Amino acid sequence: MNRKKCVWIIGIALLIICGAYLYNGVLYKEARNIAEEKPAFRLSSLQLLSNYKANMSVSDSSYLNKTLEISGKVTQISDSLLTLDSGISCSFAKNLAPDIHGKEITLKGRCIGFDELMEEVKLDQCILIQ
Repeated sequence: MNRKKCVWIIGIALLIICGAYLYNGVLYKEARNIAEEKPAFRLSSLQLLSNYKANMSVSDSSYLNKTLEISGKVTQISDSLLTLDSGISCSFAKNLAPDIHGKEITLKGRCIGFDELMEEVKLDQCILIQ
């Protein structure tokens, strides 16, 4: 093989390797596993709600996109959604048993913000702790 062909083959091989690395390592990241993450904050649902109502921008900078462990009383339940203390809306991957209505629970989830219209803090990817 001549030298020019060898340089082209090595260059193409390097481009393929770099492309595979970028696709797998940088562009395609796995979703977060909230169940395995340690919570950034542990607080009651009433504390979280009052913090958001007092100052939404400060609360967003503290809690937004963070894993939170929240304790509170289940005031509403519907399929895979539940509400803690009428102010924290929690979304789960699967349907929940209706027997936890009215009970004190602890859950872990990712804070996705405050809904000003409904005056609710929203959590997704939630899991029950107890």
